Amino acid sequence: MALFKRRTVGKPGEWFYCLEHRTVEEGPQCRAADRLGPYGTREEARHAMETARERNEEWETDPKWHDDPDRGKSGGV
Repeated sequence: MALFKRRTVGKPGEWFYCLEHRTVEEGPQCRAADRLGPYGTREEARHAMETARERNEEWETDPKWHDDPDRGKSGGV
């Protein structure tokens, strides 16, 4: 166990979504690996999981992030 626990101090008005506790918190209260943010408002932080889902879906369907299925096939050039 560490003798000194380093506490991360956030700026007033920064909002985070804690993945472990599934709560919105002002300023980082939980460790960085367990939170999303910062967000500008409490409402944005409240919708963090929905925003992440939407962004993941956009990235998964973005053709720039998928390999060309014809690349690497032998063929006449």
